[in-house]
Amino acid sequence: MNIRTLLQQRVRAAMTAAGVPEECSAPIAPSKNAKFGDYQANGAMAAAKAMKSKPRELAEKICEQLDLDDIAEHIEIAGPGFINIHLKASWLANSLQKAGDDNKLDVAIAANERVVLDYSSPNLAKEMHVGHLRSTIIGDAIARTLEFVGADVVRQNHVGDWGTQFGMLIAELEDKLEEGAEASLALQDLELFYQAAKKRFDAEAEFADRARDYVVQLQSGNERVLKLWQLFRDVSLSHSAAIYKKLNVTLNDKDIHGESAFNEDLAVLVKELQELGLAVEDQGAQVCFLEELADKEGNPSPVIVQKKDGGFLYATTDLAALRYRTHKLKAERIQIFTDDRQSLHLKQVFTLARKAKFIQEPCKLEHRAFGKMLGKDGKPFKTRTGGTVKLAELLDEAIEKAAEVVKSKNPKLSAEQMAEVSRKVGIGAVKYADLSKTRTNDYVFDWDSMLSFEGNTGPYLQYAYTRIASVFRKAELDINSFSSEIVLGAEQEKALALKLMRFSEVLEQIVEDAYPHVLCTYLYELASLFSSFYEACPILKDEVSDTERNSRLMLSKATARTLSQGLDLLGIEVMEQM
Repeated sequence: MNIRTLLQQRVRAAMTAAGVPEECSAPIAPSKNAKFGDYQANGAMAAAKAMKSKPRELAEKICEQLDLDDIAEHIEIAGPGFINIHLKASWLANSLQKAGDDNKLDVAIAANERVVLDYSSPNLAKEMHVGHLRSTIIGDAIARTLEFVGADVVRQNHVGDWGTQFGMLIAELEDKLEEGAEASLALQDLELFYQAAKKRFDAEAEFADRARDYVVQLQSGNERVLKLWQLFRDVSLSHSAAIYKKLNVTLNDKDIHGESAFNEDLAVLVKELQELGLAVEDQGAQVCFLEELADKEGNPSPVIVQKKDGGFLYATTDLAALRYRTHKLKAERIQIFTDDRQSLHLKQVFTLARKAKFIQEPCKLEHRAFGKMLGKDGKPFKTRTGGTVKLAELLDEAIEKAAEVVKSKNPKLSAEQMAEVSRKVGIGAVKYADLSKTRTNDYVFDWDSMLSFEGNTGPYLQYAYTRIASVFRKAELDINSFSSEIVLGAEQEKALALKLMRFSEVLEQIVEDAYPHVLCTYLYELASLFSSFYEACPILKDEVSDTERNSRLMLSKATARTLSQGLDLLGIEVMEQM
């Protein structure tokens, strides 16, 4: 149990004993200034308003009933009724000691809730580009965090592997294979392959007719066309797999459940919507009109589930996916990671799925939207020629630029070490620069700031871990097996210990709202506090007593473990030297 939860239980009990109604909450928040204690209980003011009493007098009654003798040095009432709680250094030290003995770093194990996460979801008709980066790494960070706290996580990579464009691509691939090309070589550059197919589709009537016919054959299950489609799909997925490996993302083949998986359910689903009276014919199409999402004039929001020509749309596939995830995967919570342009679409799909009872209640549906990656000109990130930036090329460039920075700082690294460190620093820098920004905001992509070893960056945090590892090397100690009693004396020691104990509080917040930047901010503040501690509290100097030395080494170890674990939850690797 973390400190905040423990304090909430004690304060709630005291409020009840003081006559405060149960419906009044007992909010506990970390103090923003150490002179006002370590935590503040702020429930007295709202409760006093509900009870029509004076806040300070009610706070005094609560304090009279508040049993914190075992954990608090003292408590005080400030202002109109804030209750400031100052924790005992000895209790904090013992709690940190106990947390350090378990692999969860005092993170409470969550109920085994089954959470389905839909993220990355590239279109197999094209290579992954920077537009796929945010969904992939934000979704993966949340998946890792949920698993760490005990949730039953099911990843769903809803790849775009179906639709009319595949007729065009299959026709192009068939021609290439007839010319003697191998599928893997023909599809080596998916972007060029797509462009070539599109050019022929627009210019050659015979090719366009054949492509349209292939769409019909594909949807009707023609064996030869399905074989060609599978060839294209396999090679395309291998491109994505290479990106995931380089990005240190946990998605793999078993997580792929693309649009094609729902093909057989689409007609069935539309028929059910018709029978429920939700889908009606409108200009030849099947449309669901949602009064719940009506505009200002009262016009219901239309959702087309089948086109006039009989084709299905993203809304139909997404409805089928939601039904599959609740009925087959038994999801209790579904999170979908797409950019904010999909917000209305997913509101419509969620609303319609509930109306049609495609969702098994009580299942939480959550769209985790994010903003755009921008260039320095404030426009969507592009190449110098205005083209789409391929993700593979961006990651290669990150590693190359990281190698330049690392070499300038430590030219003594061997070629093998240089390659490993450059990879970890380059990939980590790109991921951290994104994850450290509030996901709902746009952000500017800037090589110089993201590769800096100063400030709130990936390299800075990786170096903070390496710095601690070097302390243990200098002391000729194994950081993993070292153990000693923690004794908190200096204010920098207590501040660091308190921050370490708040790790689980941060993870609880991320589990609730899926904002990975909260973890980034925590890790940066932790590294900064360690730096202050390191400067104020010598560890290996001769004048330091054995008790102080060993205690400070334990604080350093706990910091290294928390930095390493926190960065791992973000999908960022650490290293012993850099």
